[in-house]
Amino acid sequence: MHLKNDTQYNAHLSNAVSCLRSAQESLRGFPDIAGAGFLHDAEKEVAEAYMTRCLVAGETLPNHKSIGVRVAAWLNGLAEAASEVRRSMLDELRNGQTTRAVELFASMEGAFDFLVTVDYPDAITGGLRRSADALRAVVERSRSDLTTTLIQERLRVALTNQAPSQST
Repeated sequence: MHLKNDTQYNAHLSNAVSCLRSAQESLRGFPDIAGAGFLHDAEKEVAEAYMTRCLVAGETLPNHKSIGVRVAAWLNGLAEAASEVRRSMLDELRNGQTTRAVELFASMEGAFDFLVTVDYPDAITGGLRRSADALRAVVERSRSDLTTTLIQERLRVALTNQAPSQST
């Protein structure tokens, strides 16, 4: 997705979803194995892929049922997707697209603000507190990078406007 190659992204996502559905079906009669963690991780990765695209594109996030994952995987996938948005935000900053970078940061921050309101034990949320704490650090680094860039841009504009004209 970061390469902005929709064809390749869609092919990889389709393959991942197919593999996930196969694993879910295979483990349907074995809840102890299904609950061991590796299925949660696979669901989380698929959720992350869907939601990263939505956050970057400014689209409405799919719910857990529409992408076929459990709620805990959806929540953790959202945390990781919001972290992935940082890369797009930094790309936009490098390209001088500060307005777009601010929009991407807002989507990261919105996801974080939502996730910290989920107040259930980690045994239910699949370690969401750890994921939210990691996202908090990413959001704060992103805020710092965005703020620094915006201040530098204002300074550049001010200096350009104050520079004496050179006439000979």
